[in-house]
Amino acid sequence: MASVTFDKASRIYPGSTVPAVDALDLVIEDGEFLVLVGPSGCGKSTSLRMLAGLEDVDKGNIYIGDRDVTTLPPKDRDIAMVFQNYALYPHMSVADNMGFALKIAGVSKDEIATRVAEAAKILDLTQYLERKPKALSGGQRQRVAMGRAIVRNPQVFLMDEPLSNLDAKLRVQTRTQIASLQRRLGVTTVYVTHDQTEAMTMGDRVCVLKDGVLQQVGSPRDLYDNPTNVFVAGFIGSPAMNLLELPIVDGGAEIGGRTGQPKTIPLERSIVDAARAGGATTVTVGFRPEDLHLADETDGWAIEVDVVESLGADAYVYGHIDGPEGTSKDVIIRTDGRKPPMKGDRVYCGLRADHQHVFHAVTGARLGGQ
Repeated sequence: MASVTFDKASRIYPGSTVPAVDALDLVIEDGEFLVLVGPSGCGKSTSLRMLAGLEDVDKGNIYIGDRDVTTLPPKDRDIAMVFQNYALYPHMSVADNMGFALKIAGVSKDEIATRVAEAAKILDLTQYLERKPKALSGGQRQRVAMGRAIVRNPQVFLMDEPLSNLDAKLRVQTRTQIASLQRRLGVTTVYVTHDQTEAMTMGDRVCVLKDGVLQQVGSPRDLYDNPTNVFVAGFIGSPAMNLLELPIVDGGAEIGGRTGQPKTIPLERSIVDAARAGGATTVTVGFRPEDLHLADETDGWAIEVDVVESLGADAYVYGHIDGPEGTSKDVIIRTDGRKPPMKGDRVYCGLRADHQHVFHAVTGARLGGQ
C-alpha cells in the first residue's frame, strides 16, 4: 500500500490557456478512501487520469509512496482502475476477465486461478465465474470490474464514476459494498463522482474541485458543518443549503420583505465589519433546511409555500420570501412529514440559534467561525 501526493500538479490541454487542473496540492494517506467531487468540467476525472498516467502532467509532480511517477507509463505505476463503462471483454468469461491482466503479466495459471477465486469469494461472484458479461446484471458487471482490479493487488485503486450506469436502488447498494470492501482490503483508493451524496457516504475525506481548483478537502462532516466558501456550501448537502444575499443592518442581516415585518438575523460585530469590507452593503447568509423550523408570526419571517415534497417521516417545503422591490428569495425547510403545510399556504419560519453560515457577498469566503 502507499500514499499518493499531488505536488502542485497541473494539466493544460492543447489549444487552451486555462488549466483543466490548476496546481493541485493534495496528500492522500496510505489506506485512505478519498473522493474527488465537483460539477462537470471541474477537473476531477482529469486529476484521476493524471494519477493513472493517462494524461500528461504539464507542471508539478505526482508521487505514489516515495516514487515520482509523473512521467512513468501506466503499467509501471502499480495502480488498478475501475471505469464507468466496466470495460469488460464480451467474449471472455467472468473468470477470464478478472484474470486477464495477470495473464498478460505472465503470472502462472495456478496463481491466477487462486487470486480469481479469492476475489470472487469477496465479491460474491463465485457462481458466475463461467458466465459471459452479457448474462450479468449491471451491478454484477461492476463487481467483475472490481474483481479485475482486486486480483492485481495494486498499491492504489482508481475509480472513475463506477456507479453512474446503475439504477438508483442498485447504486445505493453497490456504494455500500464498495466502501465496505475498501475498508476490508485497506487499499488506498481515489474515487471520482459528480454525486455529492456518494461522496458524503463513502469517503474518509472529500475533496471538492471547481474549475480545476481545489476548494476544500476534509471529512464529510467538516465540509457539511464548516464549508470554506459559498460554492462548497451550496454544493455539499441534499437538498442544498439555503443561500440568501441579505442587506446588512445594525446587529446583523435583514430578512423578510413586503408581506411582513422584516426580521434581523443577529451576527457578531466582527462578522458584520468583515462583511462590509470593500464597501459591500449585503452579506450572504446560509442555513440548512433542517436548521429552519416553523414558528409563529412574531418569531419568524413569512414564506409562501410553492411545493411540498412528502417523504414519509420528513417533508421538504419549497417556498419563497418576498424581498424589496418585487424580488423573492427561494427557501427550503425540512419539517414533520405527518403534518406539513399545504401548497399556497403562508407560514412563518425561524432559524435555530447559531446555525447560520455567513459568507462575504463579493468574494464568497466564509466569515467568522459560525
